[in-house]
Amino acid sequence: MIPVKTMLSALLTCLFFLQCAEEPKEEHLDAKMASLITDAKGTAEENWNVGFLLDLSDRINPEKYPNPAMEFYQRDATYIGSIAELFNAHLRTKPIRTWNDKIQIYFDPEPSNGNINTISEELKYHFTRQNASKELLEEFLIRYALNPTKIYDLAIEDGRYVGSDTWGFFKNKVQPYCIDQQHRNILIILTDGYIFHINNKKTEGNRTSFLTPEEVRRKKLTDSSWRDRMEKEDFGFIPVGEGFDALEVLVLNINPSQNSPYEEDVLKAFWTDWFEKMGVKRYEIQRTDLPSNTEKIIKDFFLNHSKN
Repeated sequence: MIPVKTMLSALLTCLFFLQCAEEPKEEHLDAKMASLITDAKGTAEENWNVGFLLDLSDRINPEKYPNPAMEFYQRDATYIGSIAELFNAHLRTKPIRTWNDKIQIYFDPEPSNGNINTISEELKYHFTRQNASKELLEEFLIRYALNPTKIYDLAIEDGRYVGSDTWGFFKNKVQPYCIDQQHRNILIILTDGYIFHINNKKTEGNRTSFLTPEEVRRKKLTDSSWRDRMEKEDFGFIPVGEGFDALEVLVLNINPSQNSPYEEDVLKAFWTDWFEKMGVKRYEIQRTDLPSNTEKIIKDFFLNHSKN
């Protein structure tokens, strides 16, 4: 008969090794990933629910809007890959038993190209203790490094730039798809800052569900008096209600037209007013830039939110 003391010692040893086996391993990591994991330590208690809303309007057309430094769709894809690395680092800070983290890509309207929808479906992940594995994390990083570019390539090849109904997405889909009260909910919107969809043009007074460069000119928001005019005439997006206080939004790749030197300010004012009126918990609106410059902005948004 095995002594009780020996059995207890063996049991404690087993529990110790089981716990260690659940802890994410940081060995064999490159310097960047090791640094991300170190910086993400403070997020370990959170469950993340991350969504991307991709604007597949003609803003991604490299012939209509070429950029020799780096095409806008390539910037989008690189931003997505960087956020996937942050998501991976966040997971690796947590004991596997606590995993309950989600990430997904959205469109509005949905692309008519079925291949785009198939590829985007491969980017839908829900990490739990039941499916946790090193192989799943590796698959996740590979897909998020490659699939976004495939989506943009197919959209450009298809050439049907139907616009971006970001307003309709907030009205109909953000609450059921992007907000889970048990998670930290983060929506990344990749857009040039303009909103337009031919089948969803609404107007209430001077507020609309859309904004184009032509609308900015029509509203005469092109000189230094734009803010006074905007406030006096109550220009802006139509709020779609409240209840967005559990949502954080990061808008990337804002790319104002050259109508006036105030165009970027006008775009940011429209988005800011909209988010404020809907009670969005936290948001940032960032102009387009090379990924090497935007990387710190993305990292700070995800990892330093508790300091704000």
